[in-house]
This record gives sequence, structure tokens and C-alpha cells, in this order.
Amino acid sequence: MNIEKFQEGGKTVTLYLSEKENIPLIILNTYSGNGDSVVEELRRLDSPDCNLLVVGDLKWDHDMTPWFCPPLSPEDTPCTGGADEYLELLLNEIIPEAREHIKGEPAYLGIAGYSLAGLFAVYAMYRTDVFDRIASMSGSLWFPDFKEYCMAHEIKRKPDKLYVSLGDKECKTKQPLLKTVQENTEALVAYYKELDMDVTWELNPGNHFKDAALRSAKGIMAII
Repeated sequence: MNIEKFQEGGKTVTLYLSEKENIPLIILNTYSGNGDSVVEELRRLDSPDCNLLVVGDLKWDHDMTPWFCPPLSPEDTPCTGGADEYLELLLNEIIPEAREHIKGEPAYLGIAGYSLAGLFAVYAMYRTDVFDRIASMSGSLWFPDFKEYCMAHEIKRKPDKLYVSLGDKECKTKQPLLKTVQENTEALVAYYKELDMDVTWELNPGNHFKDAALRSAKGIMAII
């Protein structure tokens, strides 16, 4: 596997490139440097081959959030709703540049993310039709009014596969919004199944921060 890096719009993009032609291109929004850990888990799990595009240096509370959300605690920062702006960068600059490096044409495009990046992956279904497969791991679906938004708006293109996971202890918190994460996630999974979407739902052991690289790899495997 070859590794290529480039900068685009203030983001560090790392491409883990397959030697094969015409295989999937999966976009993973994550923390800088986390790509190696996810790739290591994919290898350990004997994942099918793909080209993996990892975007780092994200402004998480801006790039990954669809609209404003006030701080959840005195130590927290507000979410400032820059997801549409980041999606435009991803579609118009990052992905086209990445496609110049891969062999042949990708069999399909997938998008995956953990935490707020998982929220962004689901939101992308409503804003663009370019992604064939979507994986949302521990996807912060507690986000205020997000469940209602998803049920009230039309999906641009139903994905061929949708994978959703959560930790079984993530809802065990005193913060009222965060407590809704499992309820909201399960409600959206049921809603998407009613729409005849191919949905895989997995409840993993642990809280929000447990085994993030492993859970990310499992989500990517599920859509390739």
C-alpha cells in the first residue's frame, strides 16, 4: 500500500492507496494521525481492499456540524454549523484531487466517520447524491433537532449500504442532550429500515471513547 499526502483548504489529506484498479474509494474524516491506527485495524481484521482517503486537521465543532449548538458544559465550545461549507470543499477539491492518485475509476464512493464525523456522514445523505455507501460510528446523533431534520427532509440518494454503530454506555450520562444518543440512533435506524434501506446496526461494548479505531475499521469493512 502506497501513501500519498497533500494539503487542501487547510486540511491534511492522507491517501492509503491500493495497487489494484477500480476498487472503492472510502473517505474517512478523523483526527490527524488516526488513519494509521484505522488501517492497522483493517489489516488485522483482514478487510477487503479499498483506497482510503483520510482527512485530518478538521475544525470539529465547525466542519462536522450542520447548524449552531450551544456549549454542552462550561468547558465546552459551541458548534458553529460549517458542515455545508466543508462538504463543498470535500466534493469540489479534496475528492477530485484524490481521484488523480488512485488507479482507474473507483468502484463506488463511501464516506465514514466517528463521533461528530459520523453525524456528518449521515447529514451528507441529505446534501449530496455522490456517496454510494455510508458508515456512522458512534455518530453523535444526539445533536439537537437532527433526528427531526432527518425524518422531515428527503435523502438525495439512498445509499446502497448504511452502517450505524454506538457504544452501549454512551447514553449513560447526566447531560440531557447526550442521554438521547441511543434513543435517537435507534429511532433513525428504524426509520431508515422503513425506507427499505440496507442498514446494519451494531451496539458495541463501552463508552464513546472506547476502541474508536477498531469501531471505525468495522464500519469501513461493513460498507466495502
